[in-house]
Amino acid sequence: MSTTPLSQDDPRSLGAFRLTGRLGEGGQGVVYLGQAPGGEQVAVKLLFGADAETRARLARELSALESVAPFCTARVLAASIDGPRPYVVSEFVDGPSLQQRIRERGPLRDGELERLVVGTTTALAAIHAAGVVHRDFKPGNVLLGPDGPRVVDFGIARADGFTTMTSGLIGTPAYLAPEQLSGAPASPASDVFAWASTMVFAATGTSPFAAAGIANVLNRIVTHEPDLSAVPPPLRDPIAAALTKDPSHRPAAGELLSRLIDPASGGRGRSIRSQMVGP
Repeated sequence: MSTTPLSQDDPRSLGAFRLTGRLGEGGQGVVYLGQAPGGEQVAVKLLFGADAETRARLARELSALESVAPFCTARVLAASIDGPRPYVVSEFVDGPSLQQRIRERGPLRDGELERLVVGTTTALAAIHAAGVVHRDFKPGNVLLGPDGPRVVDFGIARADGFTTMTSGLIGTPAYLAPEQLSGAPASPASDVFAWASTMVFAATGTSPFAAAGIANVLNRIVTHEPDLSAVPPPLRDPIAAALTKDPSHRPAAGELLSRLIDPASGGRGRSIRSQMVGP
């Protein structure tokens, strides 16, 4: 993950963590590369400022995240909620985001794509099992670490993206689910839709609802059936099911995982596992 130098206005430390560079910046805050007292590298997400409602949501999500399996996420190490500028310290994942990887080298293929699909589905199942809704699953929030993909930024502080706090719409346009555009709150089903859109991007290099302008993107999410012909056949049916417009008809993350790895789970077509080991 690329790092840029600190600016003159950036803090040099937050609590016990020394800041050494910038990893990203967006509408909600700045993500820094930092160093813990023991010397290990960490990611520090500093909010530009937060009202009482945002602080309360941050506290609830941090509490919920304590029960999320650490193997699939960037583990939260520390947080400051009550200070003038709240921040969250998490494990630093030494690898590019999926967004960056696709931009630099093009779509994923074969085993690399299959490992991403299974790894992120496992992560999403673990997140939902802990009672957490991610709310902003997208290529920029999947980090490709040396030990596998990690899902980060659970609606706490975003390095980039689109957020409208006053309307209740939280997320990135191309990865929002149709029901969110009608005013429904984010749910595990909307996370599944965003996951599927992200996997299409990983396989093709393009969002399934890409269009010129946000209004056109949102319209396509509601009205358009995406072309999945470029998605490999073992992945096509599970992803299509996850992109169903009606959230009640989408499979849960755990069901998706079963479809992907177990040929007898009820999913149509050959599973990834059967592709790997043969008939």
